[in-house]
Amino acid sequence: MLATLDLRGGSRKASDLRNLVPRAKFDLDSVVEQVRPIIEDVRERGVAAVQDWSEKFDGVRAPQIRVPQEVIDKSLAELDPKIRAALEDAISRVRLVHEHQRRSDTTVTVAPGGTVSERWLPVQRVGLYVPGGNYVYPSSVIMNVVPAQIAGVQSLVVCSPPQKDFGGWPHPTILAACALLGVTEVYAAGGSQAIALLAYGATDVEIEPVYLVTGPGNMYVTAAKRMLKGLIGIDSEAGPTEIAILADDSANPDFVAADLISQAEHDEVAASVLVTDSEELIKNVRASLERLVPLTMNKDRIRIALTGQQSAFVLVDNLDHGLKVVDAYAAEHLEIHTRNASEVARRVNNAGAIFVGDWSPVSLGDYAAGSNHVLPTGGCACHSSGLSVQSFLRGVHYVEYNETALSDIAQTVITLANSEGLPGHAAAVEIRSK
Repeated sequence: MLATLDLRGGSRKASDLRNLVPRAKFDLDSVVEQVRPIIEDVRERGVAAVQDWSEKFDGVRAPQIRVPQEVIDKSLAELDPKIRAALEDAISRVRLVHEHQRRSDTTVTVAPGGTVSERWLPVQRVGLYVPGGNYVYPSSVIMNVVPAQIAGVQSLVVCSPPQKDFGGWPHPTILAACALLGVTEVYAAGGSQAIALLAYGATDVEIEPVYLVTGPGNMYVTAAKRMLKGLIGIDSEAGPTEIAILADDSANPDFVAADLISQAEHDEVAASVLVTDSEELIKNVRASLERLVPLTMNKDRIRIALTGQQSAFVLVDNLDHGLKVVDAYAAEHLEIHTRNASEVARRVNNAGAIFVGDWSPVSLGDYAAGSNHVLPTGGCACHSSGLSVQSFLRGVHYVEYNETALSDIAQTVITLANSEGLPGHAAAVEIRSK
């Protein structure tokens, strides 16, 4: 299973640890060149190009690019009642958490007669990407749509790949989740061609472009988001999923093993990392993995991920050393399995989301904790946050000074403008003084 990386007695500098802890290779630049002709084709030919590329990559051509409302409604009507109840429960919890992320407008009186206000305005039109490859992700519909709706986004579009097994429409469970959330504009499009469609819109079938695209996807989706960033806003460049677990000798080895497996299940390049100061725990977790992996449905994929260079047991001197390691790694998901787990979790600086104690596995956050599962990967958690209501808002300043307030500060503006060699800036104030 996982190889062991012994960092005991080594450097505790973040710059060193960042290079030592294993991570999946993610060569996005090479993929960009593969994606470029697809994006250009969609820009030129619109929906016709999307359909051609979908037929090539997904093996199916959707009956039409926009999913009819009756197909969405039928998907909800035929949904397994247990799955519907689970989705409704998850929606309720995610909505509850995200409603507390609302931002308030502010007004600051800088000087008598001079105010600066900040208003939080929603992005007007947003495209939400929902993958549909090896697995079905109705949970991603929830994680993208709910915060966008709470932010006040008026125009929401969902793209998800067409499925051969379902007549060329996206998976019915994804469509059912859209129905539960009131999303009516859904397109049967996946991969980089879907991102291009969202960014450029189409004229052959009237589709308006969006201003922001969010949601996880494979490296082709991510490459398209990178190429189109600027024309559109994006949430992040998502890489392979990852879990780090910080544990001491009090950890339950079966729990730790199960959680490492849960992320390895996603992809052959998914990263599963255990950071601990206990050799005994490593021994016991390895034994648990050997017992549990053969029992899983996706055991071949899991075994490849766990034996890959991106996964490891990382042995450290003590808990303080372990905290340095997980901060340098900045995992998408970080679990804390230690004594006083809540206290230890508060000492972590860098992680997309932190799961505290034995009874808070990453799987809970993936579906129904109420937190968002669209999180920064590849070490980006040291500077970026997961998807939230704020992701769909823009802070806009309103500057309002009267004549007296401007006069009081005019000389400061004039002095600074002239010091920067920008006399035109100074003149714009001087002309008002005259």
